[in-house]
Amino acid sequence: MSASPPGSALPRYVQISEMLIREIAAGRLSDGARLAPERQMAAEQGVSVGTLRKALDILEKRGLLARIQGSGNYVRARADVPSIYAFFRLERPEGGGLPTAEVLSAERALKPVAAPEFGPSVEGLRIRRLRRLDGVPAALEEIWLDGDTARGLRPGALPESLYLHYREALGLVIGQAEDRIGVAAVPDWAPAGFGIAPGTHAGHVERRSWAQDGRAVEYSRTWFDNDKARYISRLGRG
Repeated sequence: MSASPPGSALPRYVQISEMLIREIAAGRLSDGARLAPERQMAAEQGVSVGTLRKALDILEKRGLLARIQGSGNYVRARADVPSIYAFFRLERPEGGGLPTAEVLSAERALKPVAAPEFGPSVEGLRIRRLRRLDGVPAALEEIWLDGDTARGLRPGALPESLYLHYREALGLVIGQAEDRIGVAAVPDWAPAGFGIAPGTHAGHVERRSWAQDGRAVEYSRTWFDNDKARYISRLGRG
């Protein structure tokens, strides 16, 4: 489990807790597994023991960790644990991986003609990002938030986690999303750092998202490098 690259707006202890949640969900940390000693984990992540313990506190409160005095910290795997990245379905080929995002551009523009309906405005806030998993460029995102819904957001001040920002800045909670998976040509705005040339076909996710009150408010497209990421959707036991 490598440390994440600098520049994330999320506090370091939150990054670590999210990374561990994704590792548990992917099965890379199995139920009952004993974590490395806290000082060792802190050194591996480049943080103080106090910062690591704040991350472990989050896992313990969510029922993912049993802390046994004199013995250590043990994983308690569960399904459907709340996570900042609960709607982010890309993982490293071996599973897990901490997502980070670099905003390439953010501006108001006319909605794409071919996009499904998502809100009443003819405009949207268009956000283009390069996504990394554990620091490795893995995906491109073009996210459209309905222009009326996006009023109050400043394009030049978008943080790492958009869904968290929607909730805190707009009171908007994304409650449902529909993904359609396929392949599509990488767009012409892809930066060289993505590693796949524009026009080349790559994995593709088309998403439409709804707020908790049932309003369609967001539409996005994601192109991902299949050598560096996999789309994963886990189902709970029936």
